[in-house]
Amino acid sequence: MAKNKFNQNWVHDHINDPYVKLAQKEGYRARAVYKLKEIDESEKLIKPGQLIVDLGATPGSWSQYVRNKLAGKEGGGITGEIFALDLLPMEPIADVQFIQGDFREEVVLNQLESLLHGRQLDLVLSDMAPNLSGNSTVDSARVEYIIELAIEFANAHLKPTGALLVKCFHGPSYNLIVDLFKANFKTVSNKKPKASKDKSSEIFLLGKGLKHPQ
Repeated sequence: MAKNKFNQNWVHDHINDPYVKLAQKEGYRARAVYKLKEIDESEKLIKPGQLIVDLGATPGSWSQYVRNKLAGKEGGGITGEIFALDLLPMEPIADVQFIQGDFREEVVLNQLESLLHGRQLDLVLSDMAPNLSGNSTVDSARVEYIIELAIEFANAHLKPTGALLVKCFHGPSYNLIVDLFKANFKTVSNKKPKASKDKSSEIFLLGKGLKHPQ
């Protein structure tokens, strides 16, 4: 019964969520787009001409936003390139090159690298989150592992002046993750966009400028 009530409350909150309504009105696939939009507008991360990777892209609202920011080329195309990766399938988005698979696996990384042709990225975005178990120690370890992989990926593929934005959570490993960011990036800041629900422990970490470019 309690679970039923929780589901009803969730549906009610979701339907009445102003960001859900705005996403539907503006043609975005998820309310998460407004988290990226707010961070981008304050940090000026996304500019035409950039090469950008969106990790954990499905359903695609972040890639939609990036695509709109890179648009403006004659003939309706974009200036720059977007590469989106996810384990789950994603409905196609114009001008977005999608790879379905686990970016931890070499075969998937090889696919991406073949599209990059040795070029370095301006920005890596990661809205990835593990399936949470409810056990804070286990979940923190999973979050930390995913972010470690994102940092490793960024170190291998970013320009020295590039940036990495990841979704994180306040939990037992939060300070360790911040320290890891500080060890790899020249400037590190945390962001709690308005579209992140107040009761959520979700927070975003932004690292700019690699300390040890490869």
